[in-house]
Amino acid sequence: VIQLIENGYEVVVLDNLINSSSESLKRVEGIVSKKIDFVEGDIGDRGCVAKLFQEHQIDAVIHFAALKAVGESVKKPLEYYINNVSGTLILLEEMKKAEVNKFIFSSSATVYGNNAPVPNLEEYPIGNASCPYGTTKVYLENILSDCAVADKNLKIIALRYFNPTGAHPSGLIGEDPNGVPSNLIPYVSQVAIGKLEKLSIYGGDYDTPDGTGIRDFIHVMDLASGHVCALRQLEKMSGYETFNLGTGKGVSVLEIINAFEKASGIKINYEIVGRR
Repeated sequence: VIQLIENGYEVVVLDNLINSSSESLKRVEGIVSKKIDFVEGDIGDRGCVAKLFQEHQIDAVIHFAALKAVGESVKKPLEYYINNVSGTLILLEEMKKAEVNKFIFSSSATVYGNNAPVPNLEEYPIGNASCPYGTTKVYLENILSDCAVADKNLKIIALRYFNPTGAHPSGLIGEDPNGVPSNLIPYVSQVAIGKLEKLSIYGGDYDTPDGTGIRDFIHVMDLASGHVCALRQLEKMSGYETFNLGTGKGVSVLEIINAFEKASGIKINYEIVGRR
């Protein structure tokens, strides 16, 4: 939202606040010195979505409203399929009724599956995701691609995120999930402030330099810039396109911990446990 406003866009935010806080938007308003148009609601609520399109002149939709915890998706697959797939279908239907034709979709590198060569390239086939969360993204990418073929007015970009992390340079907004974090850096942060006792590292025997898992972490501000670039790209394209949003450089769990300790001066309590 900050980067959109800084680049001259008008923004309306729809969020059900199940894993976020309206406080974050208040802080965004402080950073940009502007009131943010906010609707508390759910993409699964057709009436709410329809009303939003009726009351606002929407030019493009950026869709982040997915459940995204890999482990939780294995335990609660129905919730993930209902929210991620059904919710997106309702959003797409209401966009069509409102004649809104520009759509940016938050996808994920999980669509490549576990057996894809690394680094993952956009031209690789997608499928064989390792969890229900990843499968919802595969389904939705296929749906979006089909929709773009059927409707020549539709312009869609799917951005395949790797591992977003970090905070706004002001320090006023960052990742602060409700409940126990499912992502590494918020978990490390909560250990650092004493909210959680220790970090469990799942596996220390991988074929990596220090034995811990390696991920491609992308800073959240770079991720946000990617969305602004995608919005501009929609103006000069047609159909459906996909782009990876990552750095192409892997960082291990232990490297993350060491960097956090160096930056904060706080020792992080951790133990290595069995692979997830």
